[in-house]
Amino acid sequence: MKRAERVALLGVPVEVGAAQRGTLMGPAALRTAGLVPMLESLGLLVEDHGDLMVAPDSDLAQNPPSNARQYREIQSWARAVSARAYQLACSGALPLFLGGDHTLSMGSVNGMARFWREQGRELFLLWLDAHADYNTPSTTVTGNMHGMSAAFLCGEPGLDQLLGDEPRMPLDPQHLHLFGVRSVDRQERLLLQQRRINIADMRQIDEFGVGVLIRQIIEQVQSCGGVLHVSFDVDFLDPQLAPGVGTMVPGGATYREAHLVMELLHDSGLVGSVDIVELNPFLDERGRTACTVVELIGSLFGQRITGWATPSAMPPQPR
Repeated sequence: MKRAERVALLGVPVEVGAAQRGTLMGPAALRTAGLVPMLESLGLLVEDHGDLMVAPDSDLAQNPPSNARQYREIQSWARAVSARAYQLACSGALPLFLGGDHTLSMGSVNGMARFWREQGRELFLLWLDAHADYNTPSTTVTGNMHGMSAAFLCGEPGLDQLLGDEPRMPLDPQHLHLFGVRSVDRQERLLLQQRRINIADMRQIDEFGVGVLIRQIIEQVQSCGGVLHVSFDVDFLDPQLAPGVGTMVPGGATYREAHLVMELLHDSGLVGSVDIVELNPFLDERGRTACTVVELIGSLFGQRITGWATPSAMPPQPR
């Protein structure tokens, strides 16, 4: 897959999917932390499409499902984001979605799956997150819809009319990779086991290391001729590194682990779209989390300490 030359930024300031307000300020914080000049310094042409504005839809006649908070508003966001994701992908740029809570992925991933299916390629989803986000309205404890995003994208029932007339493109559950998980609800765990979802939790990361585990994901995508969407929830990182999130879970990825993940993904050439979600500047410390995220996105797009090839990108040497 050809590496990106153009990147299309789209802010998605949705915050109603989470219990803690403040993620609507995430896109502005990432821009303030220097996201655009950093990408431009890597030789990329950056097209900033600003922030998506969504008005409530008056033609959504379906009765909201029980135990899905703010369903109507999230339905409007999901439809709009899916349509824009598809349009941005058709433009030839690599879409980079700036959130916002993780419900934005219900739209971004769906739109990208539609685009790639039309190209005859399947979309794989790398979910960098402390949480599995594989609840449904029937399993959720809180009713917060950011915890249902991955399940919705894999076609789980309960939110069947969320996208309205926008085509729904559910992923094969085996194309979802949860990475860095360390907080799973009881009924959610049962559903994950039934679907045999790919999970690399922090125990596996401690035991095998991120290099081995990320390479396994890359090999699966390559073997299928697929494309990878990276959905990066900031709480994937350890809270001491990234305090600007509303759902802190101790024991997350370290600074170097996170950079290695991003570097390996860049080397693979498989990444076709990216989400950055759950950054809450209201809870941050003088912009520290936003700056860390921008540094990590730099690694994802090819920023390196040195100018020469990294070991994983080098061809095998004769012995």
